[in-house]
Amino acid sequence: MAGSRVKLTVSERTTLGSSESRRLRRQGLVPGVLYGREAPVPILVGERDLRAALTTTAGSHAVLDVEIDGGKQHSAILKEFQRDPVRGQITHVDLQEVRLDQAIHSSVAVTLVGDAAGVKEGGVLSHVLTEVNVEGLPLEIPQHLELDVSGLRIGESLRLAELPVPEGITLLDDPDEVIATVTQPSREEPEAPAEGEEAAEAVAEGEEAATAVADAEIAESQESEEG
Repeated sequence: MAGSRVKLTVSERTTLGSSESRRLRRQGLVPGVLYGREAPVPILVGERDLRAALTTTAGSHAVLDVEIDGGKQHSAILKEFQRDPVRGQITHVDLQEVRLDQAIHSSVAVTLVGDAAGVKEGGVLSHVLTEVNVEGLPLEIPQHLELDVSGLRIGESLRLAELPVPEGITLLDDPDEVIATVTQPSREEPEAPAEGEEAAEAVAEGEEAATAVADAEIAESQESEEG
């Protein structure tokens, strides 16, 4: 589904830095940055409010009407966010201001629907390409794209060129890329997954890096304006 708009009230952050960001998170607030058409603005928003805005029918592709301290509204989309690897809470968010009459590039999930005929024959369905890059107006970007795999038999594949897209949306990836395929089952043992602790540490380091980079960009922008 496309076309959803959600109001999101935020406040401007006056103090930057990792320690301040940790303090905000303990209070249930999420530090972030609104990257505007001019200078980036450091913001903070309630974690519950942000989660609610990103879990509407449009999901992460909702157009957010961002209101800073009760002032002018800015139409924006989600650019990036980080989560706490243990609790699942959003710890940092980047928003990008957009014009509703100008096309944007976005990544959209591909969902497989239907029961593949090859699976009923004993084959294994592989979802090779789970996300595609598209271009379209902000309010027309779909939450996801669906591909029917019902007719897929063992040894057959479906490619990007066969993926239906709504009017006004353009696929940007190679049309010959394989999205799904059905193969004979393999007897090889799957590789062991990465250790949870190592994954959690990597995510935590990424959150700190994201906050530091965002704050550095803002500080540099402010220095340029003062100069």
